[in-house]
Amino acid sequence: MRAIAPNLTTMVGELVGARLIAHAGSLMSLAKAPASTVQILGAEKALFRALKTKHETPKYGLIYHASLIGQASSKNKGKIARVLATKTSLSVRVDALAPGATPPDVATAHRASVQMRLQTLEGGSKVKAASSAMGKSTPSVAAPSATHKAAAVASYNESGDVALSGKKEKKQKLEEGKEKDRKESAEDKKDKDKKDKKDKKDKKDKKDKDGKKDKKRSRDSDSD
Repeated sequence: MRAIAPNLTTMVGELVGARLIAHAGSLMSLAKAPASTVQILGAEKALFRALKTKHETPKYGLIYHASLIGQASSKNKGKIARVLATKTSLSVRVDALAPGATPPDVATAHRASVQMRLQTLEGGSKVKAASSAMGKSTPSVAAPSATHKAAAVASYNESGDVALSGKKEKKQKLEEGKEKDRKESAEDKKDKDKKDKKDKKDKKDKKDKDGKKDKKRSRDSDSD
């Protein structure tokens, strides 16, 4: 396997790598498959059954037996399977398309990236490196020390809060402007209502006066 696909072997191991190639049909067919297909390769029946019954689709297939996924907790296995499938897909393309035998440098970097992601998901605990088929182990990724964390906290730049405070002030001014507009509009509405009431009252008084004048005229004409 290391002579045919060294990068794939470094990522998932000899047994899982051989099963993936056999299931895809060839190394080139596996290289042509997207990362989403590599992730669920071997779980086609479960995928089609889930799509037919409208249930949750499977999160992994043959790649589930890789050592990196075995290190993850139950709640994080799906996320690690997705990351591992992405990096495995890239590594397989190097094996299939690179001219001649190449050292697994690409897969080594990708594996370290997956281990870092695993460490982040597991809450910063130390992740043990899985042994490869040749008896070698990839470097383990240790959790950041307390001194490093303290240095990071001490080197915090408070000047970065200036932009945030400026945004807060701008937001406060905007809210104050809106509140002022609401008050002005309420006062304008109140003044308008008063004016309308006064106009109606004036019209009514004028109408009453005109009515009284008409009555008086009619009386004067009747007396004549």
